[in-house]
Amino acid sequence: MSPAGCSHVNGYKVDNWKQNLRVIYQCFVWSGTAETRRRKAKSCICHMCGAHLNRLHSCLYCVFFGCFTKKHIHEHAKNKRHNLAIDLLYGGIYCFVCQDYIYDKDMEQIAKEEQRKAWKLQGIAFCFPPSYSLPCFFVSTGVGEKYTTWEPTKRELELLRHNPKRRKITTNCTIGLRGLINLGNTCFMNCIVQALTHTPLLRDFFLSDRHKCEMQSNSCLVCEMSQLFQEFYSGHRSPHIPFRLLHLVWTHARHLAGYEQQDAHEFLIAALDVLHRHCKGDTIHDNGKKANNPNHCNCIIDQIFTGGLQSDVTCQVCHGVSTTIDPFWDISLDLPGSSTPFWPLSPGGDGSTVNGESHLSGSTTLTDCLRRFTRPEHLGSSAKIKCGGCHSYQESTKQLTMKKLPIVACFHLKRFEHSAKLRRKITTYVSFPLELDMTPFMASSKESRMNGQYQQTVDVLNNDNKYSLFAVVNHQGTLESGHYTSFIRQHKDQWFKCDDAIITKASIKDVLDSEGYLLFYHKQFLEYE
Repeated sequence: MSPAGCSHVNGYKVDNWKQNLRVIYQCFVWSGTAETRRRKAKSCICHMCGAHLNRLHSCLYCVFFGCFTKKHIHEHAKNKRHNLAIDLLYGGIYCFVCQDYIYDKDMEQIAKEEQRKAWKLQGIAFCFPPSYSLPCFFVSTGVGEKYTTWEPTKRELELLRHNPKRRKITTNCTIGLRGLINLGNTCFMNCIVQALTHTPLLRDFFLSDRHKCEMQSNSCLVCEMSQLFQEFYSGHRSPHIPFRLLHLVWTHARHLAGYEQQDAHEFLIAALDVLHRHCKGDTIHDNGKKANNPNHCNCIIDQIFTGGLQSDVTCQVCHGVSTTIDPFWDISLDLPGSSTPFWPLSPGGDGSTVNGESHLSGSTTLTDCLRRFTRPEHLGSSAKIKCGGCHSYQESTKQLTMKKLPIVACFHLKRFEHSAKLRRKITTYVSFPLELDMTPFMASSKESRMNGQYQQTVDVLNNDNKYSLFAVVNHQGTLESGHYTSFIRQHKDQWFKCDDAIITKASIKDVLDSEGYLLFYHKQFLEYE
C-alpha cells in the first residue's frame, strides 16, 4: 500500500456507503445490545465452510462472510472482484489488492463512533491514549492486542458479591463427548482421536484458534484437527463422520492408507509426526531461546508430548560412562509372556502397594514394566562398544532413564509380538494406577537403583513428576481380527467408554480392569475440579 493510503477505497465510497458501513459495525462487529450479539453469534459463520472462527471477515460490497485463515474470503474477493472486507473481531478494513489492512480517515471515524455507542450500551468506558489516533482496542503490542480496563457495573458487582465461587462444570455435562462413525476398520483412528481431543493443553490450543496455517488448508492436518475440535465441543450429540481426517492421514502417511485394520499405536505416532510437521508456523519464539524439549521445537505437539530419554553406557573395564539424550513421544514397554525375558517380578508378591498399584498373586503392574525398562542391561560379548576411555572395544552395560518428562506421557504396552517364527497377541493383564509418580525412573534418581536392585524413592514435594490417567486405548480380539475402543476422562472422576459412534458411561473399575494397550497420563498440575 502506498504512503498516501489505499486508492481502492474510493470505489467503495458511493451512494449510501456510510450508512451501510455503520450497519455492519452495529450488527456484526461491536454488537452493543444483547439482540445484536445473538444475531452475530447465529449469522456470522463462513459461507463456505460453516466455521465461526478462523478470523471471520465480511465483504463490504455484498452479504458474504468468509474465513481469513482458510482464505475463503480471499476466494470470494477474487471471484467477485470485491476488494474490501472488514474483520468482524477487530473492525479493521482489509484490501485484497493492497494485501494489507488499510487506514481511511472517514472509515475510522465511523468505526470510533459506532464503537463508542456499543461500549456505552454495555457500560464500558471508552478511552483514547494521548499518543495514538486509534482507540486502545486497536493498539498492537506485538504479542496480542491491548484493551481498555474493564470496570464492573453496579449490577455486575452485586452479582459477584452473591456468587463468590466460580462456576463449576456439572458432572452431567456432555460437551466434548461425541461418537465417531467407523468408515471401514477405522476404529484404530477413532480411539486415538478420542484421546487427543481430551488432551487438556491440545484442546486449549485448538479451541483458542492458535494455528497459523502456512499450507493449503485442504492439505493441512492441523487445520482438520482444529475443525475436529470445533465439532467435538460444539454441543452436537450426533456422531461425527471423520472422512476428511481419514483422507489426510492416507495422503500424508501412505503406509496407513486402505481399509485394512491398522495398529492404533502406529497411527498415534504417524499422526503426531504429521501434526508436528504441519505445525511449523505455530512455533512460539521466546526471545530467541531454544525450545525446552529434546526436539528443540516449540510447536504444540513437542511442547505437550516430547520427553527426553537418557541412555548411559558404562564400560565394564574403566567404568567410563557415555551419555546420550534422545527425544521420545511415547514409551514402549515389554510384557511378561513375550519372548523377551521379563525382569523383575513384583517385589515379594506380598500384596504390597507401589505407585497405587496392588501386587496380588504375582500380577504385573505398570511400575514393574517401567522398572524393567529402566534397569541396567548387560550388553554381552557379542555387542562390544568402543570405549572412549580405553580406546578399545569392551563389554558394557546400558541403562535408560527419563531425563525430561513430557506434559503428556503415553505408555505403549507391547501386546503384539512379531518375529520370524511367531506372530501373536500377548494378553497378560497389567494393572495401571489412576495416579503415577515417575520420580523413581528419573535420571536424577538413578543412584537409587544399584546393580539392578530397585529401591523406591518417595519425594512428596516433587509434584512435577506426578501424573493422572485421562485416557486408555484397548484392543479386543486376536492379532488377525480385533477391535479398538477407548476410555476417556471427561471430568475428574467421570469416565466414558468410546466404541466408535457409541458413547456410554463407565466406572473407574471398568477402566482399571481393562486390558490396556495405550495409556495416556498428564501431569497433575493440569488437574482441575
